[in-house]
Amino acid sequence: MKIYNFAMILNPVAQRFVLHWGEMGSKWGVNRTVAQIHALLYFVGKPMPADEIVDTLGVARSNVSNSLKELQNWNLIQVVHIMGDRRDHFTTSSDVWALFKTVVKERKEREFDPTITVLRECLASPDLEKEEADAQHRIKEALGFMETLSDWGEQMLKLEPSILMKMMKLGSKIKELLNL
Repeated sequence: MKIYNFAMILNPVAQRFVLHWGEMGSKWGVNRTVAQIHALLYFVGKPMPADEIVDTLGVARSNVSNSLKELQNWNLIQVVHIMGDRRDHFTTSSDVWALFKTVVKERKEREFDPTITVLRECLASPDLEKEEADAQHRIKEALGFMETLSDWGEQMLKLEPSILMKMMKLGSKIKELLNL
């Protein structure tokens, strides 16, 4: 079976969505093309081969290849196979909560956990002089904050989306609920 490859023509809404997601990605420290590919896969809601992504977004094959690897490393996309087509196709979850939880989990592992380790090492270091009590105090505060936020994040990831949504909608009203 011969597979003919045609670029998907994105309507103006799809274009705006993909372009904006790319811009936001770069503001969040993610490569623009990585974010655009994820947005495209999320928007179309169906598996796409790399060459169709290349043609649709008009970016270099090598850029798409590297971006797909990055998205796989973040556990945001999966490879799927389609009967009669030997190419790898890529897809992402259509569940925004699953995507959110994946990003939070990955960022925690890549950013929070190493920071907590470094803060602990700084406090345990004999190079931190006794006369640097103010610095020790600030490091302890930063560590406490990071550990609390990390623990809270882990607990939140265990909750069902419906519970998370209710908590988010509560906003500052949570203060009244806790009688503070």
